[in-house]
Amino acid sequence: MSRGTVTSGRVLLFALFLSSPTAIMLVVLAGAGRLDAWPAVGTWVMVTSLLLPLVRSHLGELSGLANWVRTLAHGGDIATAPGKDGMVLAEIAASVAALRRLWQQRSAELAETARWNASLLENLPDPLLLLDSARRVVRTNRAATRLFGRDPAGSDLAAVLRDPGVTEAVQAVLSGAAPFRECEFTQAIPVERTFAARIDRLDGQPAFEAAIALLTLHELTAIRAMERMRADFVANASHELRTPLAALSGFIETLQGPARDDEEAREKFLGIMAEQSGRMSRLVADLLSLSRIELDEHTPPSERVDLARLVTGTAEALKPLVGPRGMELVLSIAADLPQVTGQPDQLAQLFQNLMDNAVKYGNDGTSVEVSVALAESLPPGAGAALRAGPVVRVAVRDHGEGIPSEHLPRLTERFYRVDTARSRKMGGTGLGLAIVKHIVNRHRGHLAIDSRVGEGSTFTVWLPAAPP
Repeated sequence: MSRGTVTSGRVLLFALFLSSPTAIMLVVLAGAGRLDAWPAVGTWVMVTSLLLPLVRSHLGELSGLANWVRTLAHGGDIATAPGKDGMVLAEIAASVAALRRLWQQRSAELAETARWNASLLENLPDPLLLLDSARRVVRTNRAATRLFGRDPAGSDLAAVLRDPGVTEAVQAVLSGAAPFRECEFTQAIPVERTFAARIDRLDGQPAFEAAIALLTLHELTAIRAMERMRADFVANASHELRTPLAALSGFIETLQGPARDDEEAREKFLGIMAEQSGRMSRLVADLLSLSRIELDEHTPPSERVDLARLVTGTAEALKPLVGPRGMELVLSIAADLPQVTGQPDQLAQLFQNLMDNAVKYGNDGTSVEVSVALAESLPPGAGAALRAGPVVRVAVRDHGEGIPSEHLPRLTERFYRVDTARSRKMGGTGLGLAIVKHIVNRHRGHLAIDSRVGEGSTFTVWLPAAPP
């Protein structure tokens, strides 16, 4: 399009404007008596008439140029530039086209920079929150969304992180009292996690909307867990290993002294020593296993596990323990169960511990019943994480002596035993249910224990189903 549409009134108006100097000169000549009035008027009309086609042509070209510029502003093509017949107009169009190309180049560079910045923010491993002057969350990255289970953008920080220390530090930075602040806080739900928070004020023009401060969260859970693990391991090992070590030391002294030549006593003591050393080995193995589970407890697993297959395999491995006591391991597994999100080895250890306990504490000649089904309802007190979707319920029931109700709340504590002598006689370390509890916590599940004296016990685990 080289020319635009121009109205006749506009053309006439511009022609009259251009012919006005001629009209003034003719008026002056007529006033001085050098030119009659009617020839002067005729001359002015003729000049105006000659200007009309020229004005129409130029106004058309200018209108075409204006339309082309408007088209460019809405994303039009530069190739349709007008003014190919006019040198001045062509130069103007070329300049506008060059300006458009420069603007497009700069715009592309800015867009690429913005995409790079957004990608960098999204892929940083630490959770980041950008805050505005009103303490609202303007933007977060992927790590923050995973941490909070949702995108908290638009929410007040106090509703996202309910910690007075963090709120106070953020307020100090937003008010200009300090350029940055650091603090530590603990998040108790769904599992206890510790974070170091750093709040920095952003200088210059905000990169993302109205953000003026950056809150960075760095997780310290693994470090704190490692510190506790070392202390707990030393304390537990020194306490629980003291008795078997004292027994071994006593037997060794006896064998080196009075029982040096007593073959019968030597065989008896060596058997006890082997039993005590085996107990120490199991204890150390369980302590190490528990420490590893606690170290990863804050990080939920991400693999998909076929729970029906895993429970069946665990039950098959325990059948040699069932036969000698005349017991029966009965499986009831529902069809078409969804997979669960979990870590296969830890889940196998969880169900092995529960089934092994059921076999140990069940009465001879009874059955151990294991049922796996899609849960229809959740027990009272189940965590909010389970309520977001379907769950799979696994129940392990024995027909033993049962557990008095006063002991139930403490069963998952380390080294807590209802009957210490019986537990040690059966080779227990007192850590099996503690391991079960921490595995359930890592899988964001729920553990319930129901027991009646004289009727037996039922241990039930609820685990979230994997997303489809």
